[in-house]
Parts: sequence; structure tokens; C-alpha cells
Amino acid sequence: MELFLTENQTEDMRLSVRATRVLHHEKTPYQELLVVETPQWGRLMALDGFFQTCDRDEFVYHEMGAHVPLCTHPNPRRVLIIGGGDGGMAREAARHPEVERVDLVEIDERVVECCKQYFPQIAVALSGNPKVHVHIADGIQWVQEHEAEYDVVIIDSSEPIGPGEGLFTANFYARVFRCLKDDGILVAQTESPWVNAPVIQRAYRGIRQSFPITRLYTCAVPTYPTGLWSFTLGSKKYDPLQAEPEKRVGTLGELRYYTPEVHRAAFQLPVFVQRILAEAEAEEEQP
Repeated sequence: MELFLTENQTEDMRLSVRATRVLHHEKTPYQELLVVETPQWGRLMALDGFFQTCDRDEFVYHEMGAHVPLCTHPNPRRVLIIGGGDGGMAREAARHPEVERVDLVEIDERVVECCKQYFPQIAVALSGNPKVHVHIADGIQWVQEHEAEYDVVIIDSSEPIGPGEGLFTANFYARVFRCLKDDGILVAQTESPWVNAPVIQRAYRGIRQSFPITRLYTCAVPTYPTGLWSFTLGSKKYDPLQAEPEKRVGTLGELRYYTPEVHRAAFQLPVFVQRILAEAEAEEEQP
């Protein structure tokens, strides 16, 4: 009998992958954690039924989440990652010679330990990398307790439900603003324009309330809903459209998705995505 793992992406759309073996399954204090082996995507992890990472396409999400802000900031020495328990974002951030310290704050310790066991190539920076420091803690509380400390903050959250829900609010983005130095940059994963437009609009409005420069960019992650994924960047000073990633990309080692050309192209949005953002801006202007 064939086993298919299915993510209910919306009430009207599902994505299924064939799984040949269940490698791990548990109910943590925060969520249901599942790791399976699949012929198409290698090992795949799901949290509460939502696909989070897999062997074959994880590099797209992690390279674009880390290198866009880090190549925009001219001297990113201290980086904070909220979530990201699989370690992929920390792996990419630690590539940058300028980065001296990466604090990864993950609320669910079991995610970290499970990824070390089943996704060692993703979690490689979580053990033995002197730059990376893992903290099992509440990211919202961590941000509250650290002011003007970080150059770049990356919100690598799960969907805006359960543990990730509080990471999509204007109040949280305002706290991140205070957590950053005077020229700091925030990047948050903000879901798919095709099926999560309200989430994008809420995040975009919330970030714009605090950050003078707010820009959305996209990349292609085939195991995420619809394959088209978005990040929203908020910057106190540096515009990612004016960045010169050519000066930095040569120091990062071998990459599989991010290039200076991809950096710039990611901000060139289709008309329907531009309209999603225009609607969000119009709602800001309403009394």
C-alpha cells in the first residue's frame, strides 16, 4: 500500500508527496513533528501537517532568506534568527566572513534535535560552528529583551498559526525595529502571493509602520504552497535595490540559487503581486 503525505494548503487545494518510510513522528509540547523519506524530494519534515523543509529544495529558501539581507547590509556582524530550528538559515548566515555571531532562537527544542539527526546537511552549523549559538526560547520574548543589538534579524517562522502566529503582527515588527541597530535590516518569510495574500498584506503593512524602506521579493520553492514564495524586507537605511552583492557573493562559497542577478530580479514583481501590495498601502490610508 502506498503512503502519501498530504498538506492541506487551502480548503480547496492539497499537495501530496509519496512517502516510502516514516523516519520520525512525535507530538512535541508545541506541535506535531513528522519526518518521512520521499522518492521525489528526499527527506521531508512537516510540522502540524505543513511541509517545512526537504533535502532537494531547501537551499532556495535558505539562500534567499539569508543572503538578500546580508548582502544588502554593508557590515552585518551580528545576526538574529527567530525560528529556523532546521539550521538552514544559520548555515547560510555563517558563510559571511563579516558575520561574527549568529543567535538562533527556536521555541521547540525537538525540532532542532530532530533536524540534527535527519537533516545533518541543513543543520550542519548548529553543532561545532563557533559563530552559531542556539537558544531554546520564545523569540518574541528574546526580541523584547535585546535592544539595538543586531545588524540583521531573520524571521524564519512556520505558518501564522500555533507557535508562529505572534510573529506576523505589527507590534512584533516594532519590537524587532528596536532590537536592531540604527542601520539594521529585518527579513520575514511571508508566504505565497497566490493563496496567502492577506498574510502578505498584514505583514507588509506591519513592517511599513516601523521601517522607512519596505520591499517584498519572491523565489521559487516547489514544495511550498503554489511554488511561489515571498519574503518581506524592512530596512532602516539600506535599500536592497541599491545593494552591490557582487562585492560579497564571491566570499560565500558555492551557492545553488542566489546570485547578484537573482538578488535584483527577485524584487521585480508580477503585476498581480504589485496589486496585493497596492491594496495594502491603500488600506493604510483609510481613516
